[in-house]
Amino acid sequence: MKLSIDLKSLKFRLWLYFALFAALLMLILWFLQIIFLNTYYEDMKIRETQSVAASIVSRYGQDGLFEEIARLTRRNDMYIQIEANIEDTYSVLYSSYNYTEPVNDTDGEATEETRTAPFPIYRKEIQSMRQQLLNGTATYTTATITNPMRDTNMMAYCAYLTRTEGQLVLLYIFSPLYPVESTIEILIDQLKYVTVISLLLAFALSFGISRMVTKPLTNITNSAAELAEGKYGVTFERGHYSEISRLADTLTYTSAELAKADNLQRDLIANVSHDLRTPLTMVKSYAEMIRDLSGDNPEKRNEHLNVIIDEADRLSLLVNDLLELSKMQSGRQELSISSFSLRQTIENLLNSYSLLAEQESLSFDFSADGDGQIIGDEGKIKQVLSNLLNNAIKFSGDSKLIEIALTQKSNLVRCSVTDHGVGIPRKDLKNIWRRYYQASGREAAGGGTGLGLSIVKEILTLHNAHFGVDSEVGRGSTFWFEIRN
Repeated sequence: MKLSIDLKSLKFRLWLYFALFAALLMLILWFLQIIFLNTYYEDMKIRETQSVAASIVSRYGQDGLFEEIARLTRRNDMYIQIEANIEDTYSVLYSSYNYTEPVNDTDGEATEETRTAPFPIYRKEIQSMRQQLLNGTATYTTATITNPMRDTNMMAYCAYLTRTEGQLVLLYIFSPLYPVESTIEILIDQLKYVTVISLLLAFALSFGISRMVTKPLTNITNSAAELAEGKYGVTFERGHYSEISRLADTLTYTSAELAKADNLQRDLIANVSHDLRTPLTMVKSYAEMIRDLSGDNPEKRNEHLNVIIDEADRLSLLVNDLLELSKMQSGRQELSISSFSLRQTIENLLNSYSLLAEQESLSFDFSADGDGQIIGDEGKIKQVLSNLLNNAIKFSGDSKLIEIALTQKSNLVRCSVTDHGVGIPRKDLKNIWRRYYQASGREAAGGGTGLGLSIVKEILTLHNAHFGVDSEVGRGSTFWFEIRN
């Protein structure tokens, strides 16, 4: 079986990045522990020596100074010497190096006495550091010197304890620099094991994490492939991480919405087919009647021709509404924006309904608060008003009263159209803006395409307007919209 690795896959990249990160950490650890160990050790000894010197300087002139120096010497494994310039001669006041030498007492008898003296092996170094300190401007000086007795290096430190015209006291500290080669060898042995174990753990952990991340993504991809094949309503599996879970939830929601859209599309095709079939059948039937029966009867012929004209108008209206709705939903509809008076637009529209109002015994009650100056496409807003009025007329009930109200508040103009008909059940309110949707118990008294409210929704959405409907069964409905002035 041939092993195939996708070098661009998320699983491989996660594993690779995690492994490289672990290897980089190991490299930095080796670099710091092996390469910089000597430098770090010397810096640490300098800081330690400076700390001891600062402690001695702060205690100089106080009781118990020499006892404190002895304690610091034992604790830090150092050699400390203090000397003073007395009559142009440097005399040792304190030294960690004590030796015993023979002396003669007052009676001339030989005896032994322990005396304090400078470090005999560092006399040249002490003189060199003293001269360097006196000739410079710094308050201390350091140097690395070789201990000939142990063949090791020493950290030498020289600083002022007191520096006045009448008194000059100097402090010397010698701290051994132990070889770190053996320590480095131990660290190398330990780092070998640490590196191998760390890399193995990193590889295993990165492989596990990459699987946890990519497995739900693979499942989502497979489900998306089913969705692409038209299997709507697919549920996407959630993962261990919030981002993947949100992605799965979003795709599940999208799948459900696509299923709804597919059902709506099927319903639309069925409804349009039904709406087209009926008038086409009527046109064909009455045309055949004119040909076969009423061709020589003017009265019958005119009656049949009027039916054909009405059905043709109905077809034309349906096709125009479908075309208008399609253009707006596809984003190809352009608005002709201008500033106009919504009150004047409503009044002009109501004038065109005067004949219908007289024929159908309709009553229009229009109230306006101000001119309702707004910014928008006057033709499209007029279409919104016309569709809302037609809808109110169809469902006005026995009262035949339609109320139109125009109010203005702040920078918004609100327009509402109210009928006093059967009303809309609460469960249907959110669906009435859909194409061909008809609320239960709400049969229209007149004809229509079933697209009027869908067109209203699209036009108001293009204007970024707020809109809605308030309704109560048996008492009527109020359709409203708010648009900026």
